[in-house]
Amino acid sequence: MDHPYRSQPAKAYWKETVTPYHPQDVPDWYEKRFSLEGARIATAGSCFAQQLGRNLRESGFRYLDVEPAPEGLPVALHRDYGYALYSARYGNVYTTRQLIQLIQRALGQFTPTETHWEKDGGVVDPFRPTIEPEPYGSVAELQVLQRDHLEHVVEMFHEQDVFVFTMGMTEAWLSRHDGAAFPLCPGTAGGVYDDTKYRFHNLNSVEVRADMEASIAALRAINPKLKILLTVSPVAIMATATDQQVAVANAYSKSLLRTVAGELYDAHDFIDYFPSYEMITAPFMKGYFLAPTQREVAPAGVAFVMAQFMAQHQPPTAMRRAEGPAATPAPRPLPTRRAPPAPRQDAGDLALDDVKCDEEILAAFGPPKD
Repeated sequence: MDHPYRSQPAKAYWKETVTPYHPQDVPDWYEKRFSLEGARIATAGSCFAQQLGRNLRESGFRYLDVEPAPEGLPVALHRDYGYALYSARYGNVYTTRQLIQLIQRALGQFTPTETHWEKDGGVVDPFRPTIEPEPYGSVAELQVLQRDHLEHVVEMFHEQDVFVFTMGMTEAWLSRHDGAAFPLCPGTAGGVYDDTKYRFHNLNSVEVRADMEASIAALRAINPKLKILLTVSPVAIMATATDQQVAVANAYSKSLLRTVAGELYDAHDFIDYFPSYEMITAPFMKGYFLAPTQREVAPAGVAFVMAQFMAQHQPPTAMRRAEGPAATPAPRPLPTRRAPPAPRQDAGDLALDDVKCDEEILAAFGPPKD
């Protein structure tokens, strides 16, 4: 009897693609939808996006950095001051609401009423409160630097050929006055929390899709040929403001974001999806690539994810060496013990503390210890 499954390739079958392979040798994770060759690439998103950007830059891609560190600032301080994390100094963009509002603020379409948060005798930018290690001396200084930053963001919009966005979470803190979305809960990295001024909101799938469609439309109005590559961060949320257990809340966020990413991929042929989330969190990976906290991705995991990416998007440095694409590995027996062996680390490691995650500030606000 004939039916559609007869014509499906091997990668469509679990027993052909997963069961016979060692977890690190499972093939066919990703097939690129478009080439990155010669493209000017910009990145934004949650903290895992920093790993993607760093690897793209170090591999010789045309990675955009429209807001580079000033001369004289030691390289060891670049991250502390928000340089070289992304293509501009917007810090972590955890939610889709932050993304669309960043675009609107940069284009002069939205001016939030919240101009600053007070902190330690100075002021910080509510929309990137940890971008520098110390507060600004005055609101005037903050506003000058904020205007300059947003001008650089517009420059990025005009120069980028490919925009890589890592979707991080659905939990957002909003202004009750105008709906402005903050990267962190007011009162954690500046300002004072006031329930009459701020509210928690867990974005639903309709809202996330609407935010993304609006962001895509705005960016492609500037560059109609813009291509977009989406990922979902495999890094779990640090804490939840819902009444759910944190792992349950994390599953809601990630599954919703993954669903919307899939919808966008199906709806637009200029959007690609790279499954970094699945590579780290798939059940058969057995936590291979998680750090001891079971939340962050270990350096070997970053190397594994990027190896899958580079197998499809051959780095310019490798092309210059005329190296061919990696061959699909042959199946090998699964480990005989329940716990898999330690991950191979032959692709080079990056220290976990090379990533700046503002969300970790929340760890200081946990329940009191006995």
